[in-house]
Amino acid sequence: MGHNSVINDHARIDARNGITIGNNVDVGTEVKIFTVEHDTESPTFGVKGGPVVIEDWVYIGSAATILPGITIGEGAVVACGAVVTKNVEPWTMVGGIPAKFIKKRPQVKYTQNTKKKNLWQ
Repeated sequence: MGHNSVINDHARIDARNGITIGNNVDVGTEVKIFTVEHDTESPTFGVKGGPVVIEDWVYIGSAATILPGITIGEGAVVACGAVVTKNVEPWTMVGGIPAKFIKKRPQVKYTQNTKKKNLWQ
């Protein structure tokens, strides 16, 4: 996991096949990231999968699901509730089930402030 990145509450991270998270990444509340899944075509109902790579400046919205073997490109945004079944191109926004291209995102390279804040003061 890179610098200035956060994983918010109730996220479920399956790292059995490895996960790489870059710098300045924000993983939203209740996000699910899987690196292994059942192979429904296997005669033994075995498993298959692969590592997940989340590059720098990515934002993954609340309740999104990332399936095994996916790369989320630099600066990409995954909308809330999206199910990512294919790689996401850099500096794009995707959403829906399955996630599809919505629009391009401007290249904004920031340093995320990860200091704990009390939002209710």
